[in-house]
Amino acid sequence: MRLRTGLRGRRSTNSSRQRLDPVELAVMNNRLAAIAEEMGVVLGQTGYSPNIKERRDFSCAVFDAEGELVAQAAHIPVHLGSTPLSVRAAVERLNLGPGDVAALNDPFAGGTHLPDVTVVMPVFLRGQKKPFAFVANRAHHADIGGMAPGSMALSTEIYQEGLRLPPVKMIVGGQPNRDIFELFFANTRVREEREGDLRAQLAALQVGAERTVELAETAGYAQVGAAMEELKNYADRLMRSTLRALKPGTYEAQDFLDDDGFGTGPIPLRVAIRIRAGRAVIDFTGSAPQVRGSVNANYAITLSAAFYVMKCLAPETVPANEGLMRSIRVIAPPGTIVNALPPAAVAGGNVETSQRIVDVLFRAMAQAAPDLIPAASSGSMSNLTIGGYDTFRSRHFSYYETIAGGVGAARGHPGASGLHTHMTNTLNTPIEALEAYYPMRITEYRVRRGSGGHGEYDGGDGLVREIECLVESNVSLLSERRVTAPWGLNGGGDGQVGINYLIRKGTPSKLPGKINMQLAPGDRIRIETPGGGAWGPPKKA
Repeated sequence: MRLRTGLRGRRSTNSSRQRLDPVELAVMNNRLAAIAEEMGVVLGQTGYSPNIKERRDFSCAVFDAEGELVAQAAHIPVHLGSTPLSVRAAVERLNLGPGDVAALNDPFAGGTHLPDVTVVMPVFLRGQKKPFAFVANRAHHADIGGMAPGSMALSTEIYQEGLRLPPVKMIVGGQPNRDIFELFFANTRVREEREGDLRAQLAALQVGAERTVELAETAGYAQVGAAMEELKNYADRLMRSTLRALKPGTYEAQDFLDDDGFGTGPIPLRVAIRIRAGRAVIDFTGSAPQVRGSVNANYAITLSAAFYVMKCLAPETVPANEGLMRSIRVIAPPGTIVNALPPAAVAGGNVETSQRIVDVLFRAMAQAAPDLIPAASSGSMSNLTIGGYDTFRSRHFSYYETIAGGVGAARGHPGASGLHTHMTNTLNTPIEALEAYYPMRITEYRVRRGSGGHGEYDGGDGLVREIECLVESNVSLLSERRVTAPWGLNGGGDGQVGINYLIRKGTPSKLPGKINMQLAPGDRIRIETPGGGAWGPPKKA
């Protein structure tokens, strides 16, 4: 495997300080975003595992010469808001030259959780000694080692969760660093999947780098560089305008995680959002200390959730880049559930606590913008991981999926049913793909009717997904909103909590929201996901 590095650029006579008119800026914004989108197409089409090619559990983005985000595809919010910290860590810790590719997954270096592997490539133009830009993508690998298949087990420290990579050079001058590759593959149960998915990530980087150079060649590198900076300035201006339109004040809210899987719960998350003069301070002081279980969120997750919520407030489309957060300060005290320190377990922080951070932020902002904010959505990705040895195909397997739930209603709009919401933007694994690839059978898959809250505008319904294991399997469940219901807003009713079941020999037994367990052939796992909250009190008959 060799990455091509013959990237050429031409110098432009345009001044790097030239101003772009609105039309030129809009065109450049779309051209940069199209690069990220094409990277995603390549990654999705060439990925090996169902988690990549079916569920699209990945994200792609373009960064400027300083490593700041300038464009992203419409992929996964929890990835995209945090990836800039990973890119920054790679740029600061490594001297990346032409043809180099950095890889990392360390949650304490801008990562999210260990299965999410980020790869970063510098883009060089002819005659330049410094990178003109960077391209990066992040993909969830369905197994990265650790104490249980899928690397999403009920863990108590990060060392149990799998292989942890600080920023390292995976490709050097276009040539694979074989030692790093072998180390990576030696720490996963399903090598062929990891190799296929990793190669897809690298292929996407190559396409992103080539398209970035082509853009610089056709538009002039000074013009593109100026556009990158101006797009960040434009996002900053739009966000400041959005904040100025809100009533100044301090808006507080509290919400809870059910538990950490080891007896600690409910776990409070508290926020105070201070808005004044086009600026905002988001302060999580008062949130719970980090816990023993894996629902701890690192700072990158909290920053990502804030990025997402503030972007949602804008009345018009804001370019999703680094400029959006210039006017926003996020305070997350170290050692808390929203800024955990090593060696905290964090697998669930990325997928569950990220959702609760969004919920508590929206709950606070509902006081400042009551007509804009929806009721709480399902609030859980309802993570299900099943792994073991497939005796039918004579290979190890690791299946991972997040299961959709109900969407919170908003003023004038009922919530949709069975959607992935907020910090996730993935798809389901189609029944045909799942049964063709894994030793499992889908025995039920439907909308969980009546699980949404009732009100003037009803919340959306969750889903029921029941899977029968055909071989002995290890199962990990990481789910939330099994105790604390998704809240309604403005007098609307709460959505129903989710329920997990084990069905053994036809007899169902209720499971906790977080558990590791062994299933025998014929056992079934049943997930009933939460509904969304309603908006407004029910209309009188």
